[in-house]
Amino acid sequence: MKDEILYNLKQVHDRIENACKLSGRDASDVQLLLATKTVPAEKIRIAIEAGENLMGENKMQELRDKDSDLQHLNIERHFIGHLQTNKIKDVLKYVTCIQSLDRLNLAQELDKQLQREGRNLDVFVQVNTSFEESKFGLPPTEVISFIREIKKYETLKIKGLMTIGLLDVEKEKMRPSLKLLRKIRDEIYDAKIDGINDLKLSMGMSQDLELAVAEGSNLVRIGTSIFGNRFLGKEIWNENIAE
Repeated sequence: MKDEILYNLKQVHDRIENACKLSGRDASDVQLLLATKTVPAEKIRIAIEAGENLMGENKMQELRDKDSDLQHLNIERHFIGHLQTNKIKDVLKYVTCIQSLDRLNLAQELDKQLQREGRNLDVFVQVNTSFEESKFGLPPTEVISFIREIKKYETLKIKGLMTIGLLDVEKEKMRPSLKLLRKIRDEIYDAKIDGINDLKLSMGMSQDLELAVAEGSNLVRIGTSIFGNRFLGKEIWNENIAE
């Protein structure tokens, strides 16, 4: 198991470096985030001990269940799944960033809890750039006004935009949803919102990593290509077809 994960990690880093070269970008501009939904702590530990220091979880219960095995390791944890307001207090025990901020009431409740705790939190605004009803995220046309609203909450530090791009067997059909996130970031810059001038793009998974890097991703969320498909009962879960 260890050798396979280490081999897979090298392959993923090679893919990132090659994609950056083809796009004329520096590989240091793109971070790898371990997407660890359903991945057991023993597998995550192998990747962390190999030098990875960023992981993302989709479920509060998994954050809690894995914490005892991972809390003493050099790891930064992000929340990348849909966050219910009644889970905020629990999730904040474990993460330094929420990448799935997509509605005003979530921002309000986060701010209330963060004020109680006397701390700030990094956030990414999630955008539904594929226009699929099955996916969470703001409609692209609402992003600028949403950012203006959440700027009022001083506990929330807007660090970037996140999307789950359209996934298709024909790769070029995936590109527009990734390109759109970069376009939205440029429109935000043009709007000259005070303090918003260095937004990162979190996009790209195992299937569309190269396209995402070509379109400006700064953070790729990779699970399957590192840890393999995950079994959920009788089904196999793959990051590219489900959150």
